[in-house]
Amino acid sequence: MALGKTSGGRKNPSDLIISLIIRSLFTLALLLPYRLRVPCSGWIVANIISPLAGYSKRIKENLFYVMPDLPKGDVNRLVKQVPNNAGRTLIEIFSGEEFICRAENAEIIGGGLKELERAQKENQPVILVTGHFGNYDVARAALTRRGHIVGALYREMNNGYFNNWYEKAISKIGTPIFPRGRKGLSELIKFLRNGGIAGFLIDQHMRDGAPLTYFGKTALTGLSAADLALKYNAILVPVYGLRLPNGLDFKIICEEPITHSTSEKMTQELNDSLEAIVKQNMGQWFWVHRRWKPDDKTRDSA
Repeated sequence: MALGKTSGGRKNPSDLIISLIIRSLFTLALLLPYRLRVPCSGWIVANIISPLAGYSKRIKENLFYVMPDLPKGDVNRLVKQVPNNAGRTLIEIFSGEEFICRAENAEIIGGGLKELERAQKENQPVILVTGHFGNYDVARAALTRRGHIVGALYREMNNGYFNNWYEKAISKIGTPIFPRGRKGLSELIKFLRNGGIAGFLIDQHMRDGAPLTYFGKTALTGLSAADLALKYNAILVPVYGLRLPNGLDFKIICEEPITHSTSEKMTQELNDSLEAIVKQNMGQWFWVHRRWKPDDKTRDSA
């Protein structure tokens, strides 16, 4: 599971500069003990990277678009909390075994875990769906440590210079990983047909996606997870890695599977599930995403 887009990402001068800054700062951060490393990295992204990359402005724009009445104080708080969580997430993923041990000790709640384990015993495919919320790789790391093989369909980072380093890090958490695209999807389908568990992220703008809703606004959303669940009789389970108040540990929420119906209805239920948990933990969702594009807004005003 990853941030970004396909085709290796962008490789322009500003991306090179940002990549060098992030890698340099994170390399230094990895020298720190884990308990200092994670909050330090959150601070770096919130106070250095976010303003430099224009993330603070985008967070404000997204919040104003979907929640125009949100008090200014809450907006300013989220401008810091959102990139702080993102920075913690990135350094955790690059922390390898130390992060995996944290994930392994996370409490897992919800009826979805029991259904997942039942499906695995019966060799039924499982599709886990999450968003860029909390730490989106916690569930994959925890389930891998429990003996499950969890594959992940991911999109490459926008920053092409940073992407290769990132791919190596997410591979250490668990394999296989499948890059979004024709070849990656074909390999993932083979994996699913053999009773595998596959992880999807659902909260990024998809140009050819269905015009569903998220936070009351049209958000073009990919139907792949629901399509595959219907085609291969996989259970479709919303799952979230909620960051706990200490900022270092997690609770994994594994919700009851989505009932099979139509791809659009099932995917809207996934959007609704994510929206519900984000509303309870606003600072843990990646409000930096361009989740709502101008074509979405045109539909809203039509």
